[in-house]
Amino acid sequence: MKLLSFLFLLLIGPALSAQIDTAALTRTYYRAAHLSDADSVKYYADSIKNCYPHGGNDDVNIMVLRLYGWHYENKGDFTNALNYYYRALDSARKHGLVSRQTELLTDLAAVYTSDMKQPYKAKEIYQECVRLNTQLGDAHSLIANYANLGAIYNNLKLYDSALYFLKEGLRIGKPLEEQGKENLFEIYNNLGNSYYFLKQYDESIVWFRTNYENDLKNRGPDRLVNLWFDALNMADSYTQKASFDSAAKYAELSLQLARQQESRSKQSDSYQILAALAQRRGDYKKAWEYQRSWYTLDTALVNAETYKSIAELEQKYEARKKENEKLLLKADLDQQKFHNQIMTILAGFLLMIAIAAAILFVVKRRANRQLKATNELIVRQNERLSELNHEKNSLISIVSHDLSTPFASISMWQQLLQNEQDNLSVSQKKALDRIGQATKYGENLIRHILDVEKAQTNQHKMQLENVDLRIFAENIVDEFGAAAAKKEIGLHLDCPDRAVYFLSDRRLLGRMLDNLLSNAIKYTSRGRNVFLSVSEEKDAVSIKVRDEGVGIQPEELPHLFSKYSKISSRPTGGESSTGLGLAIVKRICEELNGQISCESAPGIGSVFTVVLKK
Repeated sequence: MKLLSFLFLLLIGPALSAQIDTAALTRTYYRAAHLSDADSVKYYADSIKNCYPHGGNDDVNIMVLRLYGWHYENKGDFTNALNYYYRALDSARKHGLVSRQTELLTDLAAVYTSDMKQPYKAKEIYQECVRLNTQLGDAHSLIANYANLGAIYNNLKLYDSALYFLKEGLRIGKPLEEQGKENLFEIYNNLGNSYYFLKQYDESIVWFRTNYENDLKNRGPDRLVNLWFDALNMADSYTQKASFDSAAKYAELSLQLARQQESRSKQSDSYQILAALAQRRGDYKKAWEYQRSWYTLDTALVNAETYKSIAELEQKYEARKKENEKLLLKADLDQQKFHNQIMTILAGFLLMIAIAAAILFVVKRRANRQLKATNELIVRQNERLSELNHEKNSLISIVSHDLSTPFASISMWQQLLQNEQDNLSVSQKKALDRIGQATKYGENLIRHILDVEKAQTNQHKMQLENVDLRIFAENIVDEFGAAAAKKEIGLHLDCPDRAVYFLSDRRLLGRMLDNLLSNAIKYTSRGRNVFLSVSEEKDAVSIKVRDEGVGIQPEELPHLFSKYSKISSRPTGGESSTGLGLAIVKRICEELNGQISCESAPGIGSVFTVVLKK
């Protein structure tokens, strides 16, 4: 009946918009809210909007804007999602629709928390939700707001603040829970997490056990999922408390529940806890067996997702490629057809030059319009191909990230073996050190690859502030003092006596100078010097890093800032080099609206100059 009423609404919408069944419209709106398919949500939004060709009432317009926000959020286009959510929120505030305001604020907080990774912004929004829901007297929403605030403060490592808000939610929700009107699972779980992070494991177990006992009584569809989650939390807390028998009981229970659900990801998490427990007990053989089961499941899950993504990207790419080939062929055929028409007209109407000229003009103009439209379509398709290529680059970043799992396992076992160094021979200790060095080098290489690939995605939001470059440079030099002293290298700073203020992103500026100074020390021989200087010009600031190192060959200078480039020069102290540092420096310099250049001579040294416009 709900679907029939909505279809009737769509058929008569333009003619009877004043008589639209608002109850059916609201039911349709909330049905769309539970759809996960982005295109389906957009279909409902378009349909509701078409029922009001001249604009609906205020509440309907807010519904439509919110549905468009859900559509873009499900597609991963968070900029457009935020735009629609904020437009809807402004309208709700303008017309005093408080309940709609709380819904939209919750949407915004979810995007800032899960998708944009901006917990401070989400915290401010949830605090406004608390104020509005207190005004409405909506206890259920208040409890959810306090649970979310507790989770955010836990994430920010502000555990006392988290406990304050969670206990407020508990104070409001406990009487409702006793009446069977409220489920406080999130409140109890976040309370357990807060005490866990504070290392008050007895308290954390109390709250995790409360959830466990409540879920044992529950007969809802989420019962097994929640019981698994409770058992895993208690196993972790008992492990940290060193109550190994209790930890083993709940860890095995979590694995059993994961198998009942046939969930490989949950089994992987359970094996991870069991491996940590066996390691704490000193049963390294058992820890290795659990670690192997965990790694096998985790790798299978990652590979399945990766292969699926690659197949989808390849399929999309091939489909777009064939479509473009068809469009190009059609354009060629249209153009050939046009020329054939011209030749036929000239052959048949030589005596009618004036008429032929007029016909030629009309046909040519029509063909040019068609060709222009076809070319515009090709341009749009090529832009889409560029987007698919961007997705492929993102996939490369995902695959690189997944390589870190085996390195983490190697590092763990290397640390375990180091704890038993007294039982190892000299050659075994030497081999163990080399394993640690190789693991660290591999992890650094993966980190640099991810950092370079992120340049394609614009994931970093610029945080501009007034930076005193004189103090900033002094701090950087202090940080590298130990590294320079280790190689007996003199590290010198030349700055104006007065403050030099510059509007920039402090984090990006620091990373750029870290890379330049690190390279300078790395390629400078023992007993030589490295110089950092800062100067201010009329409309720019100049930063120079000069070393007395091995220098760079002239033919290698044009490729110096390319990704993954390698030069013939080698670090003087046996340090490792990935070939990514200068590519990162160039990318950061461009983000800061600057330019970088290098002058170098083999055997004399190098000078890197960064010029940043004010």
